Amino acid sequence: MSFFANTPEPPYYAVITSSVKEDEDTEYTRMFDEMNALAQNAQGYLGMENVRGEDGFGITVSFWNSMDAIRDWKMNARHQIAQDKAKEKWYASYKTRICKVERDDQFQRPHA
Repeated sequence: MSFFANTPEPPYYAVITSSVKEDEDTEYTRMFDEMNALAQNAQGYLGMENVRGEDGFGITVSFWNSMDAIRDWKMNARHQIAQDKAKEKWYASYKTRICKVERDDQFQRPHA
């Protein structure tokens, strides 16, 4: 199992969303899984990395091949419903940043 998204050689784009989530909710988990599956079929989607601590703070980074792909995902009707629910019910706060990745490096310890 890889923890890292399988991204191509740069340049590509990263959407970084840091959030503080309210209490655990099975509806949130279902919606997160649905959005993950929907994004995987979106034009220009490259992958995602996601972590969330017990305190509710989490960071999700999704990777895209273009700004147009990011805009299209933002405007996806089902994704907009999920965004609205997140504001109304699931997130105490969030901040999103969009970056152009111009370089990436990787290390993996060889197995003995």
